[in-house]
Amino acid sequence: MDDGAQIGARPSATPAAPRGFRKWLKRVETLSPDELMPPTLMARAGLAIVVPLILVQVISTYIFYDNHMYTVSRRMAAGLAGDVAAIYELVREVPPESREIVLENARRAMELTAKVEPGRTLNSTGVVARAEDADDAVEEMLWDKLHVPFHVDIAAYRTSKQIVIDVQMPDGVLRVLAPRARVFTSTTYIFVIWMTGSSMLLFGVAAVFLRGQVQSVRRLAQVAEEIGKGRDVPEFPPEGAFEVRQVQRAFNIMRSRIHRQLAQRTEMLAGVSHDLRTPLTRMKLQLAMMPNAAEDDIAALTDDLTEMERMLDGYLAFARGEGAEETTPIDLSELLETVVARFRREGRIVELNLGADLPRDLKLKPLAFERALGNLIGNAMRYGTVVEIHAERVGRTIEVHIDDNGTGIPQAKREVVFRPFTRLDVSRNPRTGGIGLGLTVARDIMRGMGGDIVLDDSKLGGLRATLRVPL
Repeated sequence: MDDGAQIGARPSATPAAPRGFRKWLKRVETLSPDELMPPTLMARAGLAIVVPLILVQVISTYIFYDNHMYTVSRRMAAGLAGDVAAIYELVREVPPESREIVLENARRAMELTAKVEPGRTLNSTGVVARAEDADDAVEEMLWDKLHVPFHVDIAAYRTSKQIVIDVQMPDGVLRVLAPRARVFTSTTYIFVIWMTGSSMLLFGVAAVFLRGQVQSVRRLAQVAEEIGKGRDVPEFPPEGAFEVRQVQRAFNIMRSRIHRQLAQRTEMLAGVSHDLRTPLTRMKLQLAMMPNAAEDDIAALTDDLTEMERMLDGYLAFARGEGAEETTPIDLSELLETVVARFRREGRIVELNLGADLPRDLKLKPLAFERALGNLIGNAMRYGTVVEIHAERVGRTIEVHIDDNGTGIPQAKREVVFRPFTRLDVSRNPRTGGIGLGLTVARDIMRGMGGDIVLDDSKLGGLRATLRVPL
């Protein structure tokens, strides 16, 4: 292939895009329209204002520059070209000794500084020979007026306050220095400043307004989060836009209904507990007053009644959910030490490790949390001989890890054991375990306070139960 063919040859393949860009583009293609939007309501509302605003500004700018500025520029260029052409004609027609009078009149009347450079000839560089070669309105209008070679110094026009125009004459070159204001209008800057200023002012007003509206939604979210953590929050008056107030009123009604249902359930369970405990107490009393019965029979019946009472306590605790207790700030380290001390008094081996940054005013339900913690520690002691407890702060969450050296729980069954009345012991002997509500009650308590319980492998070889409490 010869050199001429190679000059205009097209590349055989399109250059590949950078790997990072392809990776980003592939990730964007997998996102849903909702994921492409900003995450916050404030950002999305601001985007809904900014995008139309920018679109209007772009359209307005295009119309302004395409029509108004084009017309103004051509008219100003035509005026300058007409003056230069008039000077050219006068200077060419008058004798050389009278040219200074013409140039002085041009300076006073037209504000154009002109002089004749005798014997000079314009070179071909930058000389306009045809109108279709003109690059701007000044050159085009000069060609229409003069029809002789000329040169416009665009660089001088852009960097100084004057534009230099050289026109070829029969005996030299006419140089005209025109003020920049003859071909430039300050309305461009005024237009840009006005558009930018008005846009910023509009966006600032909209941002202040939107912030007030979004604040109502944020407050509703905070109240819902507090209620989700089991904390009692007073009813708040609706505020904001109509739709936001409507949601807040519906939320207040829902909150009142939940509180009323919890109160009714607590009262019902209290009555059931009283009604069931009364016959159990009478049965125990009758057994104690049976002198002729065999001691083994009496002991067996007494154990059965005790077991029935224990099971009844477990059922009522699960159904009640510790919902009547108020949320109070507590010292977490002190509460953990109290619970561990109780188990140590029973002769159990429990090791406690407390983090240095544990809060002293953690808001939770102390009795409910102590019950959940006791259930997990008791469960660990039932299947292991050594129990270690470690409490630490992880971001905005408090984690309490309970490790044992028991047999553990298979990973496939770690969620199954949280179901009510579920036990891994197929014999379901109450003497070898509970009634299948310990883990259920513990998780129900923790989730009622906005936390959770998860099971994992322990460093001791058994099971690790982790209580997570939000701050």
